[in-house]
Amino acid sequence: MFLDRTRILTTLHAAFAHRRLLVVGDLMLDRYLWGEVSRISPEAPVPVVRLLKETESGGGTANVALNLVNLGLHTSLAGWVGNDTAGHRLLTLLQQAGIDTSLIHTLPDRPTISKTRIIGGHQQMLRLDLEENRPLDDAFISRCQQQLLDHIHHPATRPQAIVLSDYGKGLLQPGLCQALIQAARAAGIPLLVDPKGMDYSKYRQATVITPNRRELIEAVAAQEQAMIPAEALDRLLAAGERLRHSLAIDWLAVTLSEQGIALLEQDKEPRRIPAMAREVYDVSGAGDTVISTLAASLAADLPIMDSLHLANLAAGVVVGKLGTTPITRVELLSALADDAHLAQSDKICSLESALARVNQWRQRGERIVFTNGCFDLLHAGHVTYLEKARLLGAHLVVGLNTDRSVRALKGANRPIIHEADRARVLAAMASVDLVVPFDEETPLTLIRTLQPHILAKGADYQEHQVVGGEEVKQWGGSVALVPLVEGRSSSRIMAHIQRQNEDSSQQGA
Repeated sequence: MFLDRTRILTTLHAAFAHRRLLVVGDLMLDRYLWGEVSRISPEAPVPVVRLLKETESGGGTANVALNLVNLGLHTSLAGWVGNDTAGHRLLTLLQQAGIDTSLIHTLPDRPTISKTRIIGGHQQMLRLDLEENRPLDDAFISRCQQQLLDHIHHPATRPQAIVLSDYGKGLLQPGLCQALIQAARAAGIPLLVDPKGMDYSKYRQATVITPNRRELIEAVAAQEQAMIPAEALDRLLAAGERLRHSLAIDWLAVTLSEQGIALLEQDKEPRRIPAMAREVYDVSGAGDTVISTLAASLAADLPIMDSLHLANLAAGVVVGKLGTTPITRVELLSALADDAHLAQSDKICSLESALARVNQWRQRGERIVFTNGCFDLLHAGHVTYLEKARLLGAHLVVGLNTDRSVRALKGANRPIIHEADRARVLAAMASVDLVVPFDEETPLTLIRTLQPHILAKGADYQEHQVVGGEEVKQWGGSVALVPLVEGRSSSRIMAHIQRQNEDSSQQGA
């Protein structure tokens, strides 16, 4: 899938943190009212939603910036909010996430664009939009343009990539778009556009534009005066290539929902990347995630196809969740691991990373098995036990005692093998999906955090002796006692080695 997997991993672990991104566009506050529906109103034929909780997040261009900062990039966001409660909440949310908001203006004469979604169960019931359609003042646009050009040209704030996230709310006017595109071209900075509207001429000479299928159909119809049916994908991509060429855009990446992404570029046939989502709950914000991950990858100097593969994988994660939810670096690493694109050593992770992966498996309805142990002097008994435990579910998570934890349990002479080596050997096993080291004497914290469906332990235990057993039963899980291979144990191996050493000493004497 990836041209250079090692480089992808290095970038995700470290390189993103050293890149600066500038995001420009239309900011919104997304508000969610979550509830449950059990009846129809007697007043009108509409469902009654019993409110359970309320949440808020950055929407529109703000969601692009949240995706980027969650991936570890230093992100500056430019746009405007109103001088109102929604604007203050949005600024606070962005600042708490670590986004640079110094390029965001507060306008006293208009409300912050807000979208309130009412969710009943897993279904969006209604959306309420608050915005004012009056055009922005020309003087304000000019002021923004000069401030952004200064930001791009200043050595201390110069970004490695720029994103124009156009939601058609008036900020990204043709003059501003072209000024930023030409400044980026002159500085050798990739500039990516998530487009809006039918006229793409204002994006001329951008590095990448990322329309979805419907947006490309409309843009092609405006240029060629011909509407191409959505199902005629080959014709649409051919017309998209003509549009790309006429606007001197380097790459046109078309997002195609369940059909993945198609890349159009100079002198090449369209290249297709299949969709990665296993189950789609909500496509809100998926386009933001695609352009964010793509921009981050290009800023880190990854090749375009590797960048698109990563963006496609990220989109597959966010559409599996309800609401506008940005991707995180941990989730992206987890998705890579799920699709067997990580080396074996990347199965070894912290509890935080393990929880993100386990939650993804749980959302797909997959059963999680947990077991734990010291696994000092790994032998055939261990291997067989882990293989049997893995058969109890879809994924096996192994809690591994650290060296300090082993010494507390077994004495100062243990373990024989260092924890890093024990973890590495476990991770090499096909039956093991994750290895999570823990420093306590018991794995109870891991069990309570991960909440596995099945807690596995060797049959030399009785069920009431299994640490975490009662907790697992409380959330509907179960304890499984796995038969052991008779005559195989680390203690027997060490006793045998000790006898041999003693025999050798006696013979030497």
